[in-house]
Amino acid sequence: MKRILLIDTSSNKEIRVGLKIGKKEYVIRQKIGKKRVQAVLPLIDRVIKKKKLEISEIDCIKLNTRPGSFTGIRVGMAIANALTFALKIPAKPSLTWRSRV
Repeated sequence: MKRILLIDTSSNKEIRVGLKIGKKEYVIRQKIGKKRVQAVLPLIDRVIKKKKLEISEIDCIKLNTRPGSFTGIRVGMAIANALTFALKIPAKPSLTWRSRV
Protein backbone atom coordinates (compact mmCIF):
# COMPACT_ATOMS: atom_id res chain seq x y z
CA MET A 1 0.00 0.00 0.00
CA LYS A 2 1.44 3.35 -1.06
CA ARG A 3 2.07 5.95 1.68
CA ILE A 4 2.13 9.55 0.49
CA LEU A 5 3.14 12.48 2.69
CA LEU A 6 0.92 15.51 1.98
CA ILE A 7 2.23 19.02 2.64
CA ASP A 8 0.28 22.27 2.26
CA THR A 9 2.01 25.48 3.36
CA SER A 10 0.30 27.78 0.85
CA SER A 11 -1.96 29.54 3.38
CA ASN A 12 -0.94 32.41 5.63
CA LYS A 13 -3.33 31.14 8.29
CA GLU A 14 -2.71 27.42 8.64
CA ILE A 15 -0.46 24.55 7.67
CA ARG A 16 -1.85 21.18 6.71
CA VAL A 17 0.20 18.02 6.78
CA GLY A 18 -1.18 14.58 6.16
CA LEU A 19 -0.67 11.02 5.10
CA LYS A 20 -2.51 9.26 2.36
CA ILE A 21 -2.42 5.52 2.91
CA GLY A 22 -4.22 3.70 0.16
CA LYS A 23 -7.43 5.67 -0.31
CA LYS A 24 -7.61 7.13 3.22
CA GLU A 25 -6.26 10.55 4.19
CA TYR A 26 -5.18 11.56 7.69
CA VAL A 27 -4.63 15.30 8.08
CA ILE A 28 -3.37 17.56 10.85
CA ARG A 29 -3.95 21.32 10.67
CA GLN A 30 -2.21 24.00 12.68
CA LYS A 31 -2.82 27.71 12.77
CA ILE A 32 0.38 29.62 12.22
CA GLY A 33 1.97 32.98 12.80
CA LYS A 34 5.22 34.00 11.20
CA LYS A 35 7.18 30.88 12.15
CA ARG A 36 5.95 28.59 9.40
CA VAL A 37 9.23 26.71 9.01
CA GLN A 38 9.35 25.79 12.69
CA ALA A 39 5.80 24.41 12.54
CA VAL A 40 6.02 22.14 9.48
CA LEU A 41 8.62 19.59 10.57
CA PRO A 42 7.00 18.84 13.97
CA LEU A 43 3.65 18.38 12.18
CA ILE A 44 5.22 15.93 9.73
CA ASP A 45 6.75 14.03 12.64
CA ARG A 46 3.43 14.01 14.52
CA VAL A 47 1.33 12.70 11.61
CA ILE A 48 3.86 9.96 10.84
CA LYS A 49 4.09 8.85 14.49
CA LYS A 50 0.30 8.96 14.82
CA LYS A 51 0.08 6.28 12.14
CA LYS A 52 2.97 4.33 13.71
CA LEU A 53 5.24 4.76 10.70
CA GLU A 54 8.85 5.81 10.22
CA ILE A 55 9.83 8.59 7.81
CA SER A 56 11.71 5.96 5.77
CA GLU A 57 8.39 4.20 5.05
CA ILE A 58 7.05 7.15 3.02
CA ASP A 59 6.87 6.35 -0.70
CA CYS A 60 6.20 9.81 -2.16
CA ILE A 61 5.60 13.44 -1.20
CA LYS A 62 2.74 15.48 -2.60
CA LEU A 63 3.06 19.24 -2.20
CA ASN A 64 0.18 21.64 -2.68
CA THR A 65 1.31 24.34 -5.12
CA ARG A 66 -2.05 26.00 -5.64
CA PRO A 67 -2.07 29.78 -5.58
CA GLY A 68 -1.18 31.12 -2.19
CA SER A 69 1.55 32.71 -0.18
CA PHE A 70 4.83 32.86 -2.11
CA THR A 71 6.87 32.38 1.05
CA GLY A 72 4.62 29.56 2.21
CA ILE A 73 4.89 27.65 -1.06
CA ARG A 74 8.65 28.22 -1.05
CA VAL A 75 8.92 26.80 2.50
CA GLY A 76 6.90 23.72 1.51
CA MET A 77 9.00 23.20 -1.60
CA ALA A 78 12.25 23.45 0.35
CA ILE A 79 11.09 20.91 2.93
CA ALA A 80 9.74 18.53 0.27
CA ASN A 81 12.96 18.86 -1.74
CA ALA A 82 15.13 18.08 1.30
CA LEU A 83 13.02 15.07 2.25
CA THR A 84 12.90 13.65 -1.27
CA PHE A 85 16.67 14.00 -1.56
CA ALA A 86 17.33 12.38 1.84
CA LEU A 87 14.79 9.57 1.37
CA LYS A 88 15.41 9.08 -2.37
CA ILE A 89 11.69 9.24 -3.15
CA PRO A 90 9.73 11.28 -5.72
CA ALA A 91 7.81 14.48 -5.07
CA LYS A 92 4.73 15.52 -7.00
CA PRO A 93 3.42 19.06 -7.11
CA SER A 94 -0.34 19.09 -6.82
CA LEU A 95 -2.82 21.79 -7.62
CA THR A 96 -5.67 19.63 -6.41
CA TRP A 97 -4.69 18.28 -3.01
CA ARG A 98 -7.17 19.70 -0.56
CA SER A 99 -8.03 17.94 2.61
CA ARG A 100 -11.55 16.66 2.98
CA VAL A 101 -11.19 16.89 6.75
